[in-house]
Amino acid sequence: MILTNAIFGGTIVYGLGFWRGMAAILAGNLVLLAYVGALSYIAGKTGKNFALIAAETFGRSGRLIPAGFLATVVIGWFAFQTGLTGATLNAALGWNETAMIALAGVLYIAVTFIGIRALTVIGLVAVPLFVVLGGIAVWFAAQEGGISGITSYGGGGAGATVLSVGAALTVVIASFVDSGTMTADFTRWSRSGREAVIATFTAFPVANTVALVVGGIIVAAGAAINPAVNGGDFLSILTSHGSVLTAIAVVFVFVNLGSVCTHCLYNGAVGWSQLTGSRMRVLTIVLGVIGVAAALAGVWSHFAAWLNILGIFVPPIGAVIIVDQLFWRRAQTRALSTWRVQPFLAWVIGSAGAYAVHVWAPHLSEALAGMLLGAVAYFLIETVSPDSDRQPSAEVAV
Repeated sequence: MILTNAIFGGTIVYGLGFWRGMAAILAGNLVLLAYVGALSYIAGKTGKNFALIAAETFGRSGRLIPAGFLATVVIGWFAFQTGLTGATLNAALGWNETAMIALAGVLYIAVTFIGIRALTVIGLVAVPLFVVLGGIAVWFAAQEGGISGITSYGGGGAGATVLSVGAALTVVIASFVDSGTMTADFTRWSRSGREAVIATFTAFPVANTVALVVGGIIVAAGAAINPAVNGGDFLSILTSHGSVLTAIAVVFVFVNLGSVCTHCLYNGAVGWSQLTGSRMRVLTIVLGVIGVAAALAGVWSHFAAWLNILGIFVPPIGAVIIVDQLFWRRAQTRALSTWRVQPFLAWVIGSAGAYAVHVWAPHLSEALAGMLLGAVAYFLIETVSPDSDRQPSAEVAV
């Protein structure tokens, strides 16, 4: 439940209208549930983090490419959210954006440095704050037009960037597909695969849908400031209703965006510590400084291109692992090799297909296309590859 997804939810509804936007939000979250849930099941069952799971599919050395790619991409999200902290406070209160980005970056690095327990605490605070303040913002926003005015919102606003259900699906999926693919770094702590899937369900569709819907309602109620750019950002609604609510709203921004920033930085630090043999806390500082520098450079202003990149290149990675370790289930008995060519071919095919959809069929979802094409490509490649001497398991894994 993060402010960023309220922004995305508002962007979706601004383009599609209320009911089409809600349908796209729900559909995207169900895709994330299936995708992240399957990867979480593997993690909860084996107790392995993403780098170790990737090694079984891509090979001991091969894993360095997807694990390094995702551990780097997730630092981009850290930079994105850190920049959003400063941009949000600047838009709502006029505070110096550069100073707020720097302050937020230092705070987020410090919390991540403490470790997983600190991340748990900030999450426990961030979620109730979002529910309460998001609810207050929705209540203020709904005062004029009422529920009927919100649900009848038709979308198609000037400057809208999300103009099809497929594009909306990409926004929803891409907003969490990188950390979702690396879910094993968190759900490996589960006591079983089933428990990991239940944990995933609380995120997708439950919490993520709440955040997106809140932003959508803010836009549909006509309460958003510049929804084509800021979507369903509701901070200005809170800061316009007195000093007490303003103070709480400022704390909310740091805690809420900090919750996702710290988890992203943790993802990146854990991933690169596995790849380099260095300590997670050392890499937390190094990667955190790089991320803050990117935030100060203005990465927040390129969020649309960022989501497209994530939607094209990330989903095939998880799809290949799911097919390999849940469908074929060969990784359990296959000798761990240095490199495996098959998953890389499927990754390339999936990403190329997703790019083709982005260029020639933008009304469709490149994220979903890449996921499905990567899975099908890997299945077919494994079917005809020399070591394909076993039939896929008929047992349902999840």
